[in-house]
Amino acid sequence: MYRPPNMYAQPMLVNCSGCRTPLQLPPNARSIRCAICQAVTHIAEPRTAPPSSLSSANAPASSPSPYNHAPPGQLPHAHGKKRAVICGISYRYSRHELKGCINDAKCMRYLLINKFNFPSDSILMLTEEETNPYSIPSKLNLRMALHWLVQGCQPGDSLLFHYSGHGSRQRNYNGDEVDGYDETLCPLDFETQGMIVDDEINATIVRPLPRGVRLHAIIDACHSGTILDLPFLCRMIRSGQYVWEDHRPRSGVWKGTSGGEVISFSGCDDDQTSADTSALSKITSTGAMTFCFIQAIERGHAGTYGSILNSMRTAIRNTGSGGGGGGDVTSLVTMLLTGGSIGGGLRQEPQLTACQPFDVYTRPFLPLIPSGIPLRSF
Repeated sequence: MYRPPNMYAQPMLVNCSGCRTPLQLPPNARSIRCAICQAVTHIAEPRTAPPSSLSSANAPASSPSPYNHAPPGQLPHAHGKKRAVICGISYRYSRHELKGCINDAKCMRYLLINKFNFPSDSILMLTEEETNPYSIPSKLNLRMALHWLVQGCQPGDSLLFHYSGHGSRQRNYNGDEVDGYDETLCPLDFETQGMIVDDEINATIVRPLPRGVRLHAIIDACHSGTILDLPFLCRMIRSGQYVWEDHRPRSGVWKGTSGGEVISFSGCDDDQTSADTSALSKITSTGAMTFCFIQAIERGHAGTYGSILNSMRTAIRNTGSGGGGGGDVTSLVTMLLTGGSIGGGLRQEPQLTACQPFDVYTRPFLPLIPSGIPLRSF
């Protein structure tokens, strides 16, 4: 049967045969190597492939490509100066249930819209409360959202990824981790579909970033210190000064960007856990890290990256020692419905990682806005 040549011009989305990561197969290609696990996925000849894989017009609506468009019905403006993915997972009705993660997501969305003038249609929310099936925080949807976040980014764009949920770690076998472990995020269906490993996160939202693009990640999860696999980690030494540790892999594999800038706040060190608690807000459950991050901004403690990191660590440390770090409840959290959770006793230390070292004491904290535009929120 004759088919016009342009029938095969559309790119095709396939799952890696090794790690199941979605891969974009170039037109007419018969195999593709995964950049994450290096597995080679072979594709059937066009004459034996199902018609739905030959033409985008016949592609099933249930398998949208994260490389070409956003999930159906979401985010009509695919490109813009500000874009965010916010993911909050409660794992409701499971033994892993968390109380504060969806609250964290709502607070972060409110902050972006009301404090930083984010257009509401530039924020993709992934929570169990969303009605759109593509906004449920499954492994596939979270992968698609991360691809969408960096798709077509241009100089001057400012991107943000916020995650509140379970995190874990697993043994690393390729030698690219200083501590011997890969850090992971746990999507809603992680027990059946698996976790998302830091190598994949780095390959998806860090390495593709071109010069002039800035990405901030705010990760409120256990074992999240180096979840983006960024080359440098900010550590406070005994003298009270911040210094940068070099976490570049000994193998020489580059974990930085393609010229862009990435800065990540995480809830704790790689060997620590993050609290889901009501000890800070006093009225509802939140992630300790997300609460303290927002609180630092609202109280004007976010003039530099160092000042916001100090504010977060002090608030959590005071709560853990009975110092009442919750104090005044932030106006963002008071908007939420009350809920139950465990008490204080927090033992976690928020971390800061980046694709390149910088002076945390003098470097202004300018998230979510294009470079060159003065910050008027503080």
